[in-house]
Formats: sequence, structure tokens, C-alpha cells
Amino acid sequence: MYDYRKRSPDEQKRIVDERIARGFPAHQPPHTIREGRLYLLTAACYEHRPYLHTAERREALLDLLRQHCGLHDVRIQAWAVLVTHYHLLAEVKDLTSLGQIFRRVHGRTSHDWNVEDETQGRQVWYRYADRAIRSGGHYYTTLNYLHYNPVKHGLVDSPYEWPWSSVHTYLAQYGREWLRDLWRRYPIRDYGASWDGE
Repeated sequence: MYDYRKRSPDEQKRIVDERIARGFPAHQPPHTIREGRLYLLTAACYEHRPYLHTAERREALLDLLRQHCGLHDVRIQAWAVLVTHYHLLAEVKDLTSLGQIFRRVHGRTSHDWNVEDETQGRQVWYRYADRAIRSGGHYYTTLNYLHYNPVKHGLVDSPYEWPWSSVHTYLAQYGREWLRDLWRRYPIRDYGASWDGE
């Protein structure tokens, strides 16, 4: 949807009409309220700009996410922080808490990075999206997707080369053969193809 503003008025109308026909709000991703569910949470830098370009920024973001998720009983089970966006696989008991978490984390990082870059007022983050995990297979495919995401985006040749991912936690806990078996049993194929570039 980043190129929405570049579309013709007729194309913009068609996009909005399609969203409404599918039961979504005109311009905002849906946030369905469900109790105690697993979700893929995704947030992207505005227009996919590489504001997470340093190790320090990725570490700071992870620290803030862990802190604020912990305060709101959101249990992060997997993560991948890239240079333009990040993904979390998390157990969320109350989806209404997510808005507060993301406002605080994104507000803090936006302020700090804008001061650092001398660009006060610049928009750093776009909206976040949540996608409910529907089954065990969906969970493991999502886990593989998160861990492979740095490779997909051309940052590294192997998921094990990217430090800002939970693949290292799973490697330490379960071992490489378990991760390989998971990859064989739950391939990502075209998972995320329709929304990962948004």
C-alpha cells in the first residue's frame, strides 16, 4: 500500500472498494479482538526506508519491544528485525494492548532516531499489522518465514548469519537438525508474498 499515493484516483477507488468488499476498513488493516491467541505482528518503517540500518538501532528496538511486551503480558516467541521492518510471533491475550505497545515503542524510537539524524518531525514508522495463527502448521511455517526473512531480503546468505533473529535461540535450544526438519516439513513457499512488500 506504500504506492497508494502514486496511483490514479480510479485505481485508489478500486483498492478502497476491494478492501470494503472484503469487510476491511477502507485504509487500515483489521485488528480482530481475540483472547489468548498467537499472532504474527509486523511493523514497517515508513515507505520501507532503512531506518533500522545500525546494529544499535536494531538492539534498541528489540530491548524496547521486550520491555513493553512484558509489561502487557504479550509473550514474544520468535522475532526478526531487519533494516526496514520487523516481525514478531507472539502470544497476545488482549489485542487492545498492542496499540499502546507500538505507540510507546515507535514513539520512543522515532524521537531518538530523529534527534540522532537531525530530522525532527520525520515519520519513521508505518502502521503495524497482526495476523492470527490458525494452526500448528501455520505456526511453524510462520516461524520458518521469520527466520528466513533476512535471506529473502538479501541481507545474508543464511538465516544463521543474521544476529537479530530468534533463529539463534531456537538453534541453542533445539539444535540445527530440528530446525532443518522444521524447514522440510513446513516450507514457506510463497508465504507472505501478497503482503510482505507492503
